[in-house]
Amino acid sequence: MLSRLYGVLLPFFVAFLLAWLLDPLVNFIQHKCRVKFRGLSVAITLILFVGLLSFAIYLIIPAMGREVKSAAVAVEQYFAHFDADKYFTHEQQEKIHSTLDGLNLESVLSYPEVRDGIKSFLPKLGGWITGGLSWLSELVVIFIGLMYLIFLMLAFPSIRANWRKYVPKKYYTQITTLVHEMSVNMNAYFRGQGLVALCVGILFAIGFTIIGMPMGFVMGIIVGILNLVPYMQALGIPPCILLCLVQSAQTGQPVWLTLLLMAIVFIVVQTFQDMYLTPKIMGKVTGLGPAAILLSLSFWGALMGVIGMIIALPLTTLGISCYKHYVLHEPFMSEQIETAKV
Repeated sequence: MLSRLYGVLLPFFVAFLLAWLLDPLVNFIQHKCRVKFRGLSVAITLILFVGLLSFAIYLIIPAMGREVKSAAVAVEQYFAHFDADKYFTHEQQEKIHSTLDGLNLESVLSYPEVRDGIKSFLPKLGGWITGGLSWLSELVVIFIGLMYLIFLMLAFPSIRANWRKYVPKKYYTQITTLVHEMSVNMNAYFRGQGLVALCVGILFAIGFTIIGMPMGFVMGIIVGILNLVPYMQALGIPPCILLCLVQSAQTGQPVWLTLLLMAIVFIVVQTFQDMYLTPKIMGKVTGLGPAAILLSLSFWGALMGVIGMIIALPLTTLGISCYKHYVLHEPFMSEQIETAKV
């Protein structure tokens, strides 16, 4: 059922998550700044949120444009001055030329495997073209998600005050305790992981810029965004390797040197993140080892896709907390926090 309703539930889930994260700001504006109407507080919050996001994009886009342009020029210069003698022997070059000269398109198309491949590719090509025209439906989904966000932000006080009325009295204590524990876990995780991702993105951007990597600032920000999901920054390694090859062609540095400098940046930032940032900011929020984190991401990602990977660690932590509380009779994390405050 989740797989069939995924497209419908995704905008609502994203909107609910954003409304939950922005609710403290709405409450601050409404109560501390003494804004009379909840709707006006929601409008101010959305304006601030969109304004800060637009300002960040305004600062980033020009730098991205400059770096993309310089990388394109470097690639163009690389192919314009490409020296095959550096990469291939004379015999290998002759073999490549003879193979390309003797290549007959008609003979290639006569192979059954090639014909079958073309037949299977053409329907997919039509599907891709049709999918490229679905931008209008994507806009509709974004609009629906925005409407969800506005309505949920307006109704959040009512949701927070009345959801307990729909809990059966028999399970009232257990369910309210679990919801409170989930809220504590989600708050701690998302705010902590967001701060870690911001710091890591800045460090990678500085490191890539120092070593002179093309688009280093952009790649640093991208790796930081990937870090919102633990260990997902590894997906940034292949494009970084390609950019190192471009850097080598642009500057004349040995390829091994540029790759070594990139590896040093990754090792230094990752070590600083694991040794200082994550323990300092996240504390004991998850209490999971690297193997358990990867298993959690794989499990919830297989069940719920990208959304599952985003909420994998809070859900896993909640499951462990329930096991410790109901089986081992240990207090919940929220109870430990309250005890520590006292």
